[in-house]
Order: sequence, then C-alpha cells, then structure tokens
Amino acid sequence: MKGLSNLAVASLLFLGQSCTQSINNQNVENMKETAKTEHYTFELSNKVTRQKVTFNNRYGITLTGDLYSPKSRSNEALPALAISGPFGAVKEQSSGLYANQMAERGFVVLAFDPSYTGESGGEPRAVASPDINTEDFSSAVDFLGIQKIVDRNKIGIIGICGWAGFALNATAIDKRIKAVATASMYDMTRVMSKGYNDVVTLEERTKTLEQLGEQRWKDAEAGIFHAGAVLNPEKLKGDEPQFVKEYYDYYRTPRGFHERSLNSTGAWNATNALSFMNMPILTYIKEISPRPMLLIAGEKAHSRYFSEDAYKNASEPKELMIIPNAVHVDLYDNVDVIPFDKLEIFFKEHLK
Repeated sequence: MKGLSNLAVASLLFLGQSCTQSINNQNVENMKETAKTEHYTFELSNKVTRQKVTFNNRYGITLTGDLYSPKSRSNEALPALAISGPFGAVKEQSSGLYANQMAERGFVVLAFDPSYTGESGGEPRAVASPDINTEDFSSAVDFLGIQKIVDRNKIGIIGICGWAGFALNATAIDKRIKAVATASMYDMTRVMSKGYNDVVTLEERTKTLEQLGEQRWKDAEAGIFHAGAVLNPEKLKGDEPQFVKEYYDYYRTPRGFHERSLNSTGAWNATNALSFMNMPILTYIKEISPRPMLLIAGEKAHSRYFSEDAYKNASEPKELMIIPNAVHVDLYDNVDVIPFDKLEIFFKEHLK
C-alpha cells in the first residue's frame, strides 16, 4: 500500500528477500505427512457430496481436487464450476467453502489445489507460475467436461484473490469457459512487479531483480531452492498494516488455518516472483467478451482497485459488485457477506 517501504512491500508480495529455510526432500516428506490430515475450515452441507479426485494438467503435473455435487439431482447433466484461490491457500479453505455453497445451489463444482502446492504434484514445492497456474484452470475444465454428470457446454470458473487474475487470464484464452466471476481479486503479476498502487519505481524494481538474481546464485551453489520469509508469522507485533492483521486473522487462527496452506504455515520459495515480473496476465482481458464476467470486491478492501481497474479495461458484458463495509478477507469465508445468491443467479443465467 502507498506509504509502505519497498522492503515491506517486497516481503508482503512474497519476493522472499530473507532466506529462512530450504525446500528439500525432508520438506516434501513433511508435506506428504501432513497431507494425511483431513481438515476443512468449514462444514460440509448435508445437501452436498464431496469426492477427492485427481487430474493432470498440460505440463504433466497431477492436481488434486474435491468434487462437490448436489445430493438431490435428476439424471440431466448439470452446469459446472471450477474454483481456486486465494494465492497460497488450499482447497480445504476458501475455494472449498465456495464449492460447497455453489453445489447446494445445483452446480457440480471442482475446488482444486494449484500446481506445486497443497496435495497437488509438482516439484520443487511452493512455486507459482502465471502460465502454469492459468493452465491449472483449463485442466480443471478438462476434468469437468468429461464427467457424465456435467454438461461441458455449461462450465464457468471462480477465482479468489490472486487466483482471480488467473481466472480472468484463463477465460480470455480458453473459449470453453462460458462465464467467470472473481472475489477479492489480485493481479499478482501487477502487484509483484509494481507494488501496491503501482508505487514501485524503476530503480526499486531493478534492485529487486538484482536481489533475485543473487538469490539464484545461492540456490545454484547450495543445490536447493531456498524459501523466503514466512508469509504470516505466528504472532503479530501490533504495528502491522491493517490488511496484514486481517490476513493473520484468517490464516493464523482457527477461522481459516490449514496445515498445508503456505499462508498459514509456510513461504513461497525465494525466487518465486521472477516469472511474475514481466508477464502481465490481464493483457487480453477484452477477449473475454462476449462472455460475461462478474467482479466482486469489498468496499474497504485494500485490493479493491484491482477489480475496479479490471472492470474499466474489460469489454461488455461485465459487472462490478462492491460489497458495503467488507474488507478483503471477508470474501474468503464470511457467508453472510459473500453474495452467493448473486453468484447463483449469474451462473444460472449464463450457463444455459
């Protein structure tokens, strides 16, 4: 946010300028061990069934997801949704909650862990990619479209937080996606390269890239990928920006904590930002048209401007919905704030 130092911005944007741990075989084994834990941050609806599934993306990475479907349904193929996010979260958190709610409303819904995180495959761990994570959405569409209970001509997607940007990018390139909605959107390529509110100067950007280059030398010399600073510490000092406190309140408390979530317990690797620095994912947002988009943001969310700018740059049909008094993380799990009725109406209107 405006007023933060470049160092604070860099650490908050997962640039990982301090190396606190290494991503090695032991870390991977620990992740596999915690993967045995079945813990969801919300209760499964008694109107919904949930089934663990796997599928491969175009890069050969095996993704793991939960398939939600309404218990009461006819033999007719149903409209479907693929959901992921927030950035650094897992399917047992927000995306699963959204899937649970939308399955109650008559959709078949796939909530999935992105490549290199959660229960999904890919090594090294704790890596994100504008290209591969966009592909993750399309591979989720692949999976949904070959299910007998799904009408492949009625598939939409929802992206939350950083995955909202990937959702828009995937929709622009994948014409099989008939409608897209986002919640608390982040454009991760924009925020990593330019900082909050685009305040990072060319000099600061250059310095960050030089630091990332030095980190590559360290990784190469050690033969491992080092991890950056822990995203959300176990305790706050008290002088953090308000939105950092809000992240903490979700990821580090029983409200949203999950063992496999990088935002709850870990960090991206220290060079994670590299591929985000010069790949603007919303370049072709106008090509989503004539398919509809719905952008949802909190009135008091620090991320609100991402949705507003995406709305300005997109072509019709489009809709921007600002939720009064809501902050960024309210759209993660607050079922009294998240406009699920609106999402139901939007997708039932456009997936037909």
